[in-house]
Amino acid sequence: MAEHNFDVVILGGGSGGYAAALRSAQLGLSVALIERDKLGGTCLHRGCIPTKALLHSAEVADVTREAAAFGISATLNGVDMPAVNKYRDGIVDKLFKGLTGLVSSKAITVVAGEGKLVAPKTISVNGDNYTGKNIVLATGSFSRTLPGLEIGGRVITSEQALQLDFVPTSAIVLGGGVIGVEFASIWKSFGTDVTIIEGLPTLVPNEDASVSKALERAYRKRGINFKTGVRFSGVQQSATGVVVSLENGETFEAELLLVAVGRGPNATGFGYEENGIKMDRGYVLTNDRLETSLQGVYAAGDIVPGLQLAHRGFQQGIFIAEEIAGLKPVSIDENGIPKVTYSEPEIASVGLTEAKAAEKFGAENISSYEYNLGGNGKSQILGTAGFVKLIRQNNGPIVGIHMIGSRVGEQIGEAQLIVNWEAFPEDVASLVHAHPTQNEALGEAHLALAGKPLHAHA
Repeated sequence: MAEHNFDVVILGGGSGGYAAALRSAQLGLSVALIERDKLGGTCLHRGCIPTKALLHSAEVADVTREAAAFGISATLNGVDMPAVNKYRDGIVDKLFKGLTGLVSSKAITVVAGEGKLVAPKTISVNGDNYTGKNIVLATGSFSRTLPGLEIGGRVITSEQALQLDFVPTSAIVLGGGVIGVEFASIWKSFGTDVTIIEGLPTLVPNEDASVSKALERAYRKRGINFKTGVRFSGVQQSATGVVVSLENGETFEAELLLVAVGRGPNATGFGYEENGIKMDRGYVLTNDRLETSLQGVYAAGDIVPGLQLAHRGFQQGIFIAEEIAGLKPVSIDENGIPKVTYSEPEIASVGLTEAKAAEKFGAENISSYEYNLGGNGKSQILGTAGFVKLIRQNNGPIVGIHMIGSRVGEQIGEAQLIVNWEAFPEDVASLVHAHPTQNEALGEAHLALAGKPLHAHA
């Protein structure tokens, strides 16, 4: 058994792990990065990137189908899934090559294999021990299912949904959160008859209530069926499809059932708890410096309670590297992390929802404003409906921005700066927003909230 010693040993090469490795190497620390599969993790290979590639193909299908509305004669002859998958895989492969090249160009020892914590500062891989002055745990997440609901055959998760080489004629999506509404959007654009089942009262239940309502309106208009506020009770499979039963006695039939009830922490079976790391319901607990209950052992990404987002894990990886190097980085504010749902229409948000802001500051101490994209030139050109909603503390800063409409995810950059820098509406109102862009909608919303609405009915 060989012994290897490093300043930092990282378990997991996804967004959190590889960011920690790159930043640690940049800061002159010796680094070992352990990964059992491929660098880039779920996000690059089975999550963010491949789903967004499919969503772009879906947008092309919609634009082709609706081309006449833009004065273009075109016919949608069909969706060639093997060709769509080839396009998607080409993007993933290019990014994967770029990432592996970047990591190999740095002083990082990449170790291929299944790692396990065997002592507080030692990870064993393939019979060799890698000991670090510091350890970073970044083992990511997996697709959850419900108790008693087995994955297999026609009951699939997002991983299998990404690999389909055909367009299903019909599909039931169990879960109306981000993953569920994105796949429903893709399949509807490709011609599938889709029904979403969500146990909570609304689709995208973690978003502001007005955004959830707007998405439901848009999905009704698109012909995407959904049932909310009713729970799943069981599924039966046959050679040709599935029959899904709900607790209220309703049944639905389709070719496939996609289970999209969220992702769970991939933190058991790695020796964490056995070596004294405090955990709760499968998650690794940390302090605000992302250090676990063991000194010098840190955790990043989806195994840490909070938003399961690749960019959160990435930022946490950088933070941990800087913390280890003694740079005393500023703690990451979880409320300031931006979120985007890449359905059609898109949803983008940062900061507090109106309900959460009322809870925190008191309903009488906040005000909100919705700017309708009907008044935005670029949104009219794109043919999209939606709005930008601002929530502020009265006589205080903007504490939440919530947007819905085609491509609004591209506006989240300025939105997260406004919320994180605690800008007042007046601060943003004096900035110049280029015309004609959807970005102007952010400017107009702030003008209105600053008391000088122009292209707004206020």
